[in-house]
Amino acid sequence: MGPHHDVAGDLATLLGGAPPVALRAYDGSRYDPGGNGAGTDAAIVVRSPAAITRIVTAPGELGFARAYVAGDLELEGDIFDVLRVMDDVRDVQPSRASAEALAGLVRAAGLRRLPPPPEEARVDGLRHSRARDAAAIAYHYDVSNRFYRIVLGPSLTYSCAVWSPDTTTLEDAQSAKYELICRKLDLQPGMRLLDVGCGWGGMLLHAAAHHGVRAVGVTLSREQAELARKRVAEAGLTDRVEVRFADFRDVDDGPYDAISSIGMFEHVGFRELAGYFERCHALLAPRGRLLNHAIGRPGHSHRHRWQHVAPGLRRTFFDRYVFPDGELHEVGAVVSAMQHAGFEVRHLESLREHYALTLRRWIENLEAGWDEAVAEVGIGRARVWRLYMAAAALGFERDQHQIHQVLATVTSAGDSGMPLRPVFS
Repeated sequence: MGPHHDVAGDLATLLGGAPPVALRAYDGSRYDPGGNGAGTDAAIVVRSPAAITRIVTAPGELGFARAYVAGDLELEGDIFDVLRVMDDVRDVQPSRASAEALAGLVRAAGLRRLPPPPEEARVDGLRHSRARDAAAIAYHYDVSNRFYRIVLGPSLTYSCAVWSPDTTTLEDAQSAKYELICRKLDLQPGMRLLDVGCGWGGMLLHAAAHHGVRAVGVTLSREQAELARKRVAEAGLTDRVEVRFADFRDVDDGPYDAISSIGMFEHVGFRELAGYFERCHALLAPRGRLLNHAIGRPGHSHRHRWQHVAPGLRRTFFDRYVFPDGELHEVGAVVSAMQHAGFEVRHLESLREHYALTLRRWIENLEAGWDEAVAEVGIGRARVWRLYMAAAALGFERDQHQIHQVLATVTSAGDSGMPLRPVFS
């Protein structure tokens, strides 16, 4: 690169002209935010020309994410400070001059388009077909049970916890979430519970041990199913709990008294909502209850990371590196789909702030166990998880993502089985 180039300055211009975060580049150039960056030591470090190539050839969050995952770009200091800047400039349109300046750097170095990092998802086939859904689930969940234990902690619960002012540990908050769901479902000894997307079995273990239910869990992750079965055996609950490595659409042994779906719904496509809830309804006994616990998108804004767009146009970091084919649904559409399927919706609760707190604890776990995590899954995958969880935490804090628990019943001849004034918490 010639001395006339100023990589840090050109990148600052690309980020809106005066981003409140320091920039340093491989050519020795620097950008100091001055007063704009008060109180933060965060910095974006461009370690090689490959980072510029990735940013230029995939403008927006995807190019920056690829550069970070590949190690061509580093995020120093508090990752939340850096990501706040990136989120604030998400919709900034770069000037033609800044874009051409960066493109000129690429040309001067003789660089060509780089292949994506190997961690980027590649799923083929018909969208939301059984084979493609299985591949998408395996991509995210069959990473390493040991890695997930580092991030999630002993509870191995990969969904939003429920916090209170006196909660001190993540494990207590996750137990409180399971107990809240059990109360909403009114689980009683001897009832049959189906847990859709059971993960490593947390809900199954809690419901069987504390409420005496007979529970079936299904998951499309082979590694989850194997460890969940082991945890069930260790808890001495094999007579009451069954874990199936199977597609929910193949469950045909109803009726169940209750169904819980916790953190699985994001993998159900918009076009599959009707069929999903119709299947749940068919599996439930009269007065049976469904608790759908799912991340959603706000209705007031289209600035969210998972959108209903044609698969070939999805260029977000979340879709390429985190949840391929994942879709977020606005809670009003979810309620409507449930009622169209024959359910009566009885209760809705938002847990948005709770998920931000949960994600921050997961990030603390990951950063505390960083060396072990990298040894287990590699530096690229560890970077993906650090970036995605921090971005998600900010999304929940800023109401760019939401999460709701929706409770519905199979009302029969006007009988919902619900008390007049249910109290769940």
